[in-house]
Amino acid sequence: MLLLGLVCVVVLMTGLLGLLASAHSARGRAQGAADLAALAAASRLLPAGGGDPCGIAAQAASRNGGRLTICEDQGRGVVRIRVVVPTRVGLASAEARAGPASARERGG
Repeated sequence: MLLLGLVCVVVLMTGLLGLLASAHSARGRAQGAADLAALAAASRLLPAGGGDPCGIAAQAASRNGGRLTICEDQGRGVVRIRVVVPTRVGLASAEARAGPASARERGG
């Protein structure tokens, strides 16, 4: 009986570790999709870019397995993006900003 209980605990722990690994992997995919979407959107804000920055960000997020939830033009060529990726237990999300180096906030 003790052996059966120990086996159940091991199986349960293995399942929980699998879910944790899946969530961690989804978070990484969300971050990658957000980074690429932010870069794509920021490139559209350049003088030679043209087009809809949020539209291209949505396409980039979708092609990387995510869904764009926030696309905000913060001015001076900077864009903020939020992407979600579905997991077995919910959604993993990530945010990214992109823009020219001259637009970085200065200070400590």
